[in-house]
Amino acid sequence: MTTTRAVLSAGSNIGDRLGHLNSVVERFADDLVAVSPVYSTPPWGGVEQEDFYNITLIVEGRRGPYEWLTIGAELEQAADRTREVRWGPRTLDVDVITVSEGDEVVRSDDPRLLLPHPRAAERAFVLIPWLVIEPDATLWTPDGTQPVAALVDRIDPSECAGVVPVAQLPVARRR
Repeated sequence: MTTTRAVLSAGSNIGDRLGHLNSVVERFADDLVAVSPVYSTPPWGGVEQEDFYNITLIVEGRRGPYEWLTIGAELEQAADRTREVRWGPRTLDVDVITVSEGDEVVRSDDPRLLLPHPRAAERAFVLIPWLVIEPDATLWTPDGTQPVAALVDRIDPSECAGVVPVAQLPVARRR
């Protein structure tokens, strides 16, 4: 198994939002490279609901893309995540944004794991926290690899203004 590097996004807007996000940081502690502050963000997708708390993580380890996805799904299940309404409220959502093996970006059109995440370039709640922990980050898009900073510049400024830092989770790195 080769070493991969993944960017993950986690969000919660039901129950103990900080607790749910902290469970993600704790589970990935052995692989954690960086974790963003917690951001309060308005819901995305048009469903009326409470604001989310979101974090972005960079992890690295001897795991394949589907292993990152499986761990995220296990965390969602442990948080009693239900999937009743698309883009609806949730205790925990963990998305794999992008995975790379060395200098190669993993691309997948498998409906279970689309890589890079097809809507990541449009989501301030993913890109802004990512930029904080990796200022030179890039994201592969159908138009080619783009600097994350340039992608943020293309998002409506009012959406970016809604991404507000609220907390920093304790991080006990085991690397």
